[in-house]
Amino acid sequence: MTSPRPLRLGTRRSMLAVAQSGIVADELRARLGVEVELVHIVTDGDRLRGEISQLGGTGVFVSALRDALLAGGGDLAVHSLKDLPTAPHPRIALAAVPPREDVRDVLVAPCGRRLAELPAGARVGTGSPRRAAQLRALGLGLEVVSIRGNVDTRIKLAIDGQVDAVVLARAGLARLDRLDAVTEVLDPAVMLPAPGQGALAVECLADAPVPAGLCLGERVTGANGAVAAGSEFQDSLAMLLRFVLDDAPSSAAVRAERAFLTAVEAGCTAPVGALAQLTPLAAGGAGRTGGADDEVSGAGDLRLRAVVASLDGGCVLRRELTGPSADPEALGRRVADELLSAGAHTLMGTR
Repeated sequence: MTSPRPLRLGTRRSMLAVAQSGIVADELRARLGVEVELVHIVTDGDRLRGEISQLGGTGVFVSALRDALLAGGGDLAVHSLKDLPTAPHPRIALAAVPPREDVRDVLVAPCGRRLAELPAGARVGTGSPRRAAQLRALGLGLEVVSIRGNVDTRIKLAIDGQVDAVVLARAGLARLDRLDAVTEVLDPAVMLPAPGQGALAVECLADAPVPAGLCLGERVTGANGAVAAGSEFQDSLAMLLRFVLDDAPSSAAVRAERAFLTAVEAGCTAPVGALAQLTPLAAGGAGRTGGADDEVSGAGDLRLRAVVASLDGGCVLRRELTGPSADPEALGRRVADELLSAGAHTLMGTR
């Protein structure tokens, strides 16, 4: 008897990308009882040197994986969601957003100092204009240094003394089991994360059926504990992936953040931050924080905070609004409208 072929999951070759894809692959194996094969793909962002903003933005990490899907080189692909261009692809579906990791940024400083304890003139490395602008806006007299490289490379820059500290996403360190390097977790009030930070995006062809020869069990368990018949999904791989992988609170939050990013007309590398979180009402009662394990209620709310800054940190615009979690895109557009009315285009240099 011929064994069913595995699902082919496209991923970049970096350690972080493989770790992220492994999380999704393990979930698919557990919920579907099928084998998942990682297909390693090299992107232009991996090959080329220079700042990401000069290479065409973080979309350079996405295009090669999408090309592989379009060419039949994989069934699905996993990205860091913050890397996705805001414009939808006409032939590719964002099928699922798995449970989101901690969204915050962290400081890694071998001297053991926290951000406020770094002396004036300390060199702090980051490859993100968003982080650079917010660091400069703190008025601590820090020298922000542009850096590139994977997580280990960036940490090593600090260890070797080329910079005094680096700022990284906590989610990446957690997925690589490197939280021991963290000196301080930065509060979003100090460093608002990038839209989609900490979240993963699972994509597939919009019209793809479940691959021929892939045998689903009689019962499929969804991400929220629901159970459905495997036969219900044979005609749509996107529907299957959404059922078994998509986390409703994480999806609602990133939809609000991405709608904001789209409406404010900022690219992935603009000095823009956004964070949507479920309010206690939507999260099911007092004492809850709106994390990835909470359920979205149609009557509940999302709180969206956003920041747009000039690159030199000399001018910072912030807004915070709350709206129904049932329509996160509307909330994102409202926050964008307020910031645009306040002059956000001028700060981003787009007008």
